[in-house]
Amino acid sequence: MRRVAHARPLRDANAAFAVKKHLQTAVGLATTGVAVLALAGCSGGASAADDQTLRIAMGSPGEAQIRVWESVAEQFEADNDGWKVDLNFQDDDMYQTIGLPNLLNGRNAPDIYFEWVGNRLLERDADGFVADLSPFIEDGPLTGVLDEGQYAAATVDDRVLMVPHIADVTNVLWYNTEILDAAGIEAPTSWDELLDACDTLAADGIIPIASGNKDLWAAGNWLAHLVSRVVGHEEYDKALSGEADFSAPAWQDAFGYVEDLAEHKCVNESVNAIDDNEGAQLFFQGKAAMHAIGSWLVSWAIDEAPDLDFDFVNLPAMPGEADPDSVIGVVTGYVVNAKSGQDKQEKAAEFLALLSSAENTDAFIEAEAVPVTATASETIDERTIRLNSLLSESAVVISPPDTGYDLDVADAFYRSLAEVLGGRTTADDALTQLQEQLAK
Repeated sequence: MRRVAHARPLRDANAAFAVKKHLQTAVGLATTGVAVLALAGCSGGASAADDQTLRIAMGSPGEAQIRVWESVAEQFEADNDGWKVDLNFQDDDMYQTIGLPNLLNGRNAPDIYFEWVGNRLLERDADGFVADLSPFIEDGPLTGVLDEGQYAAATVDDRVLMVPHIADVTNVLWYNTEILDAAGIEAPTSWDELLDACDTLAADGIIPIASGNKDLWAAGNWLAHLVSRVVGHEEYDKALSGEADFSAPAWQDAFGYVEDLAEHKCVNESVNAIDDNEGAQLFFQGKAAMHAIGSWLVSWAIDEAPDLDFDFVNLPAMPGEADPDSVIGVVTGYVVNAKSGQDKQEKAAEFLALLSSAENTDAFIEAEAVPVTATASETIDERTIRLNSLLSESAVVISPPDTGYDLDVADAFYRSLAEVLGGRTTADDALTQLQEQLAK
């Protein structure tokens, strides 16, 4: 059975963490149909719970996807006389940190809002902002919209808390086919092959693996997957959940492999000084042979490096790893506010069903997003199809620290990994400092 590692606040809610590229294409603060809701939240929740305006909030998905949302809103209004849809798109970091909490506690709280599976979703549920969608799925507007299995990650205590929309592999090892061919290197599938490739490429003056880790999540996500392979998903989950510490010998082994990356000059010297966009540019411009990042790289590269010949492998196999072939990924989607009136909850379910229609799924694909409702077609890049299969077929799916766990823990964990990757501290010292920080 597919296993999803314990999840918590997602790619979450810390302004220090940038969101994935396909969620970063925002152009500041955009709104459709309504001015941005005031961030000065008023207590009391959704006072407009029973009006005929369906309010929807999310971080900005970029102009192309905004146009799809506008179209879906128009379709809904045309089919529901007297109803209006207000779309509220916020800057991603704002939405993740203070934006969504203030909206939910404001006078005109959203009836539908974007969230990540994991601790963030559980927190919203604990605070009373998550409606149980099971009745709408069993006999209502959402019946048959998604396969039953697609709700698994969003189901808690037999209650479906979210309609999944996008599932992303958040890290694989992308490689420039031409650079590796010229160096006589095959895409590495084992740890030794990866280190050998680093040695060869670095000696030729080529950056082996480009990474822009200024905001901590880019390399942190990759390295979190690496260490989870060594310690095993259960130990990984316990430590990041605060149920165990990082003192087990397996953690020393795991951080030692990160130390190996630094010693073999596998990443650019600027790794912790540049952001994820700058790291990607090193790969796009042919200055780096490989790049560790998520599935959104496909559309990003097609836009910015259309002539780049690139492909991917999953994280190379670690020596004596506990979870061979695990995948690191995240599911995002849309939650219906439990504080909205029953009629609005029904309409929200209708809207989400419309959002997932075949026509609108195709529109999202054209806008370079691949909903979970998508099927293989000529309009979807074959690398994206393979990534989706990688995620759906994996026996173990690891949650990124900043999407699956407490953000303070994720921040400390990411910082310790960054220190080792940048060669500023040893694996043992980083683990000691991490444990001391979390004990405060």
